[in-house]
Amino acid sequence: MKNLAPKLSQQQYEKNFAELHPPFTPNSATAEANRCLYCYDSPCTKACPTHIDIPTFIKKIATGNVKGSAKTILKSNWVALTCAKACPVDVLCEGACVYNDRGEQPIQIGRLQRFAMDWYFDKGMPALFTPKPKNGKNIGVIGAGAAGLACAAEAALLGFDVTIYDAKPRPGGLNTWGIAPYKMSQQDALKEVQLVESFGVTILSGVNVGKDVALEELERRHDAIFLGVGLGTSTRLNIPGEDLPGVVEALEFIERVTTRDWMSVDVGRRVAVIGAGNTAIDAATEARRLGAEHVMIIYRRSRGEMPAYDFEYELAKSDGVQFQFLTAPVRIVGNDHVEAIECVQMQLGEPDEEGRRKPFPVPGSEFRIPVDMVIKSVGQRIEETFLGTIPGLRIERGRVWVNPETMQTSNPKYFAGGDCINGGKEVVNAAADGKKAAHGIEAWLVNR
Repeated sequence: MKNLAPKLSQQQYEKNFAELHPPFTPNSATAEANRCLYCYDSPCTKACPTHIDIPTFIKKIATGNVKGSAKTILKSNWVALTCAKACPVDVLCEGACVYNDRGEQPIQIGRLQRFAMDWYFDKGMPALFTPKPKNGKNIGVIGAGAAGLACAAEAALLGFDVTIYDAKPRPGGLNTWGIAPYKMSQQDALKEVQLVESFGVTILSGVNVGKDVALEELERRHDAIFLGVGLGTSTRLNIPGEDLPGVVEALEFIERVTTRDWMSVDVGRRVAVIGAGNTAIDAATEARRLGAEHVMIIYRRSRGEMPAYDFEYELAKSDGVQFQFLTAPVRIVGNDHVEAIECVQMQLGEPDEEGRRKPFPVPGSEFRIPVDMVIKSVGQRIEETFLGTIPGLRIERGRVWVNPETMQTSNPKYFAGGDCINGGKEVVNAAADGKKAAHGIEAWLVNR
């Protein structure tokens, strides 16, 4: 890559990628837990997609029963450490805390959950649950992300034999490969993988279903199959110059950063990130923390339509990321490498089918921005070449259709959850889907 940003010292990298929210000490956790009002209607629990009994787990921390707290959490959420560190608690559990109505700081639920889960893993994952007797049925899970892990853990405790197939060299999905290091580490995600394996689940990494093993073979091996395949292929910009050296996908860039081998990650001096979702924010802040001198986010709509959460937006601004709203790329310029990005100014019209105002280009408003690197973050789409081989699988608007009560697809042998059914929500949503699917599979195979 031309015009690379200078490499930083290892010490500076460690500082730049230090955790945003350090862990509680035992005393600070107890003090924070004692602030909880233990509301009778628990709005925080209702706001959590996995419906963790939050007042109960906090009360147990307050009384020194951290093991009981961890058990309360894990009963609802099998990737609770990831959620404690990476969940948008501001808009979920903490956003629902009654302290907000009083103009006071909400209970720091995420950090308290992390305290309990750190204790649990530091103690070697003491046994908390007794699995049901084996029921003689076998489940295959495609994808070792949050949805797949949650389905596998719950199903194993329900008495199923479970095998997970995952294409990556390390399991964990986006928990392992797609979360910024200043939020959580790969090691944290792999602790949750070890927890799932402790229930007797077999995980086969580096196995690409459809290439390394035929789908027909999986259907012969397993009584039911859970699809936790994520969204797969990144959406193209479909503009000239998109394939020039120096143009990279956001998730590929973030994946390299998650390895923490920061010296090996090249970044340009001037970086443009296309898109304004939470992944785009992560890519932009990581580029800055790797040493890029100038990073901008280019978004075709206004701040009001931006899909990223407010706290992510504020984090990017505090890191010096600039925002170019109402701007759309039309061409990436360069000979053998990115040299500039040509954009056009946009104006907003009437709302589209999703309720967001549709952008239109302003004639004659083209301009160029000199850049050395372009990071694309305009969403992903389901890998239909794989899912399209499943007989009778219904896909609507780029998502796998499921019965929301059981997570069963239109092909009764297949169940699904996570990003492939919701278009890309949070880790906690995937965890909830996976657990519900395990019970849907039990109802279909065992209890009918």
